[in-house]
Amino acid sequence: MGVSPRVASRGEGEQQMELVDQYRYLRVVDVSDAMDGLGYFDLGLMDPEIRPLWQGMRFWGPAVTLRCVPSNRPMWKLESTEDIVADHARWYGRYPNPVNLREQVRSGCVIVTDTGGARETGYWGSNNAMGMVLAGAAGIITDGQCRDTQELTLQRTPICSRGRGRTIIPGRIMEIEANVPIGCGGVQVCPGDIVGCDDDGVIVVPQDIAGDVARHARAILLADMRGRRELYERLGLPEDETVAVEQVEAYYAGLN
Repeated sequence: MGVSPRVASRGEGEQQMELVDQYRYLRVVDVSDAMDGLGYFDLGLMDPEIRPLWQGMRFWGPAVTLRCVPSNRPMWKLESTEDIVADHARWYGRYPNPVNLREQVRSGCVIVTDTGGARETGYWGSNNAMGMVLAGAAGIITDGQCRDTQELTLQRTPICSRGRGRTIIPGRIMEIEANVPIGCGGVQVCPGDIVGCDDDGVIVVPQDIAGDVARHARAILLADMRGRRELYERLGLPEDETVAVEQVEAYYAGLN
């Protein structure tokens, strides 16, 4: 029997998003350094193979989790073009999905998917992933594959995956439960943990230390920005957003 899904209350959800505000400018490396300082060495770092699909992606949000397992039921031969086009509907008609993920999604959340070691399956594609963004998700992370990757990149759909897949769901993977503790990329992810990514990869911050991590990571980021701006000046480089110290300081001052 699975664990009953945990859905954040409205007040708790608002508190989580206020916490996410603290992460707005933070890099994965700042957060990793802060977790090191608190004794959480490497515990939040997902497998480096799980990466943003396109360069320049960055998002932070409270985790909504989805646990899947490899299917032990084969897809049967479909007899008509109509059935083949509607293969997902035929599959779920026979094997209903016990998870209504849209009911779990809250504005600003990050959907984290545990595929249970299923073989190549493009569980997330350009259509269903964009549907989750429409429902409010700030990003999607999976330890499996995503498909339709040209469209995902063109749409700038915020998704991190282990690789690029070509196959579809029926007969390959089945949803089991949502908003329960899962493992993804070698890391435990619980509902409400703060999850984020950038070009350096993906990191998970346990909810109970997320406030302290943000405070320390902010100081790490600002110290690095100041040092790099001095180097920019000495090298005669034009400033860019990565050394816009005053802007970041003003943002965080407004949160205090």
